[in-house]
Amino acid sequence: MLKKRKLWLIMLMVGVLVLGGCVSKDSSSNVEMKDKQLEGNLIIYHAGSLTIPFEFLEQKFEEKYPKVDVIRTPGGSRTIARKVTEFGDAVDILCSADYTVIDTLVMPKFANWNALFAENSMVIMYSKESKYADEITSENWYEILTREGVNYGHSDPNADPCGYRSVLLWQLAENHYGVKGLNAKLIENCPEKNIRAKSVELIAMLETGALDYAFEYESVGMQRAKINPDLMYVKLPKEINLSSIEYKDDYVKSAIKLDGRTPGEFITKKGQPIVYSLTMPNTGKNNEIAVEFLKFLFDKEQGMRLLEEAGQPVLDNIKVFGEENLPMKLQDIVK
Repeated sequence: MLKKRKLWLIMLMVGVLVLGGCVSKDSSSNVEMKDKQLEGNLIIYHAGSLTIPFEFLEQKFEEKYPKVDVIRTPGGSRTIARKVTEFGDAVDILCSADYTVIDTLVMPKFANWNALFAENSMVIMYSKESKYADEITSENWYEILTREGVNYGHSDPNADPCGYRSVLLWQLAENHYGVKGLNAKLIENCPEKNIRAKSVELIAMLETGALDYAFEYESVGMQRAKINPDLMYVKLPKEINLSSIEYKDDYVKSAIKLDGRTPGEFITKKGQPIVYSLTMPNTGKNNEIAVEFLKFLFDKEQGMRLLEEAGQPVLDNIKVFGEENLPMKLQDIVK
């Protein structure tokens, strides 16, 4: 009986030690996972029109991951794409105001997938001090802009999608309003000094009175009007504002010649609905952080909601070209 009792005690002690070892191991693992946090820099190059929405994203992401520093560089989408393709900038996430910029300038050499996530429309911004500010409407805007002494501008088509979309819009307007020679007149009356590298640079010119009107995205108009009540904008008909899939067959009738992938090469850019996209260039150094940021961005209850709250319209569903190359952690989110 005594031998049996000793044997039972030995077995119990062994069991406790084994169990204790297991618990200790699991607890240690849990602490390890809990303590493991993202740390480092996240380099994002994005379209200038995404500046305010991405400020919100940066703030919330850094609150979630306090050891991460999100470093953003806004610019014209074609310009920032070339910083990757021509200068090899180490960029973790590249966001363009036109998905075809990534398709034609970045893929396939510098990226192998392209996620379409947001949309927009073209508007005309002005201030309460602009000439004929009390007269301009969505139907007479071209008459106002072509009056003597009116200054208007747009961004550089070779640097910024908003620039070539402005010119495409003018072509569409000539057909829509039936005013022969309107496109040529709008081009003629817009001097070189009113064409800037980034569309957001035009905002300062409106505020100082250097410009009366500027062609911008509606999201930018909404955001800037909230910051400065003296700024406002006029919406344009869907037939010309490049916002609607319904009119894609009409948009494509407009076209502009742009610089291509290499010096001396040119491409023809045709009108189409405005769609934003992003990718992770292979020059990036912080893939783990980039994936976590995109998980946050693509989440409808987190990043996508923040974009909408900041005035940036988003797509109902994210569409990915090269989906098979998307990081595994993102594949379930975009479905």
